[in-house]
Amino acid sequence: MNRARRPPLSHPLAPVFDRAVESLCAALSPDTARHYRGTVRNFLSHLGAAHPELNSLVQLRREPHVLGWMSRLRSQAPPLVTESYINLLIALRATFTELAWTHQLPQLAHLIRREDVPHLPQRLPRPLTAEQDQLLQQDFLNRNDLGGNAFLLIRHTGMRIGECVDLSYDCLRSTGPDQWAVHVPLGKLKTERMVPVDRLVVELIHRLRFFRSLDPLPPDGRLLARPSSKEALVRQVRDYLHQVCHFLGLSTRIVPHQFRHTYATEMLRAGVSFPALMKLLGHTSPEMTMLYVEVALVDLQREFQLARSKPRHLAPRPTTSLTILRTGLDGVIDSLLAAQHALEMFRRALPIGAARSCLDRLSNRLTKIATEARKLGTP
Repeated sequence: MNRARRPPLSHPLAPVFDRAVESLCAALSPDTARHYRGTVRNFLSHLGAAHPELNSLVQLRREPHVLGWMSRLRSQAPPLVTESYINLLIALRATFTELAWTHQLPQLAHLIRREDVPHLPQRLPRPLTAEQDQLLQQDFLNRNDLGGNAFLLIRHTGMRIGECVDLSYDCLRSTGPDQWAVHVPLGKLKTERMVPVDRLVVELIHRLRFFRSLDPLPPDGRLLARPSSKEALVRQVRDYLHQVCHFLGLSTRIVPHQFRHTYATEMLRAGVSFPALMKLLGHTSPEMTMLYVEVALVDLQREFQLARSKPRHLAPRPTTSLTILRTGLDGVIDSLLAAQHALEMFRRALPIGAARSCLDRLSNRLTKIATEARKLGTP
């Protein structure tokens, strides 16, 4: 049923809850307000069916009213995902807090407790496998249609699907000689950014502009034409990916957001620093970026070998200048330390092997001799 055409809820508490939601959502987005109203409707529908005698806020109790509603949510079929369950609890808890304040009923603020809200399950990176990525990109190139070029653009810029359909017609910007960047508009986190791109992405945008010129819809300043609404275009693009996966024999559970995870992992393996990767993805916290990148054992081995072969922090040089030569035992110690330092630098430049192990033992031996020499000079 179309939610906009649903009849108003007939419950004695509906007007009271509606006023609380209006107060809460005065400065929130329409989508958030819609979520609050849906949550309240769900809760009041449960009360009307399970507890028809309840008609006042004073009668509301944690047991059985709220706990009964929570139990019904958990027993839904198909089961409600944990994130949706959490969002419902948080929305109703905020509504109860607003009612407790406006109606001077402090007990309402404790109907849903902090421990009632479960923790989100650990989210793992979901990049495409190498085989999936190669098959999909090759098929998109072969098709060379509107959907294929749109998904190639998402794959090589790391955009969200909502950001892609919001791109302006002039999103491609020149940043220097033979350098370009795509201006990504305000997205999920209310941030905008510039993403550097290569010639492939430049060509993709030119193709999408060509498809836009063929569309009968009048120009509206956007790169992708919208038949009716943004939501309808997003559904159309998602359906396109579903059909391509079915055609290639891939899992039809692949979603557009996995292209973003694949881009993030590819950029990290290509050597992009972590702060720069956050900027490319439009994230505001490193924790969010860590959920996007997949660090496999092969990545750890590569970083380990690189650190051993080309260390960033070399052993410090002797503090005594070699231009000031000292005599006696002090001069012998200076010479031993200088030889040990030169030997260590040479050893680190060698690949791991028998020669490097031998030089390692020799370097340790020189260090011990220098230590014994210092003891001899101590009165």
